[in-house]
Amino acid sequence: MRKRVILTFPPAVVHMPVTYRLAKDFNIASNILRAQVAPDEVGKLVLELSGDIDQIEAALGWMRDQGIGVSLMGHEIAIDENLCVHCGLCTGVCPTGALSLQPETFLLQFRRTKCIVCEQCIPVCPVEAISINL
Repeated sequence: MRKRVILTFPPAVVHMPVTYRLAKDFNIASNILRAQVAPDEVGKLVLELSGDIDQIEAALGWMRDQGIGVSLMGHEIAIDENLCVHCGLCTGVCPTGALSLQPETFLLQFRRTKCIVCEQCIPVCPVEAISINL
């Protein structure tokens, strides 16, 4: 089973070795898709968890008990082709290369399989063509 989650760490628990504990205590593999963590600040971590469904659920409960905010990524990025002007601003903030301009046509290309739903593209779109599809 795989689940993508967004973890929000309060400053008091940013130092906690979460991925180590997931592997050691719950036998869960974690792939870090995005991290924004600094001492004494609120941290964000986007993980893809792989393992037994019961172990993943137990791990999510443990993280909540530690004061870590856990939200499941059950949504995806949507691009309104009728609004998009293919300016390419979103391609500059996409950390995975899911958004790019086709070299021949300069039209926006979205590779959904590369998208980690970090949502960085949404606020930079000048025509609000990018949104979250719940």
